[in-house]
Amino acid sequence: MKTGISVRDAMTTKPITATPEESLQEISKRMLKEGVGSVIVQDKGNLVGIISEKDIVERVVAKGLIPKDIKAKDVMTKTLVTVPPNIDIYDALLVMNNEEIRKLPVVDGKRLLGFITVKDIVKIEPAMFEIFSRRLEILKEEQRKPVKITHGRCENCGSEGPLYKVKKRWLCESCKG
Repeated sequence: MKTGISVRDAMTTKPITATPEESLQEISKRMLKEGVGSVIVQDKGNLVGIISEKDIVERVVAKGLIPKDIKAKDVMTKTLVTVPPNIDIYDALLVMNNEEIRKLPVVDGKRLLGFITVKDIVKIEPAMFEIFSRRLEILKEEQRKPVKITHGRCENCGSEGPLYKVKKRWLCESCKG
């Protein structure tokens, strides 16, 4: 269901950025000041990661770590999913849905052009909210069926043993919930 609206027309053209060496305390203050839920991490103009509120909560606060002592490079998501500026916002939404993410850096080759979120898309095309909500329900239903593998390291607590795939993460019996 193409909308005729490109990512370029809906994206934020000046995303909030940070460097890999900045502390999470500095980054959190900037996120609060700018009213954003994530920042793009760049090193010498190259896109190297993204940090979301969820990353800060799960990887720092929940573990009792001190944000001023943690650098962006230590908690950022390094494997990035990106989109080019010319794709339709519907296709961007499908990418977000398939990857279970809500934010996408928009790039031209390696150059960061902007950032698009589910919120940006819904502002422009409110009907997309219904489609996105339904697909999330389907994904949640699929995630209730854990897949077991024989052995590995839990991505949450680090313990060794049998693992279950839950929301794209491999978790041990106690962490899978």
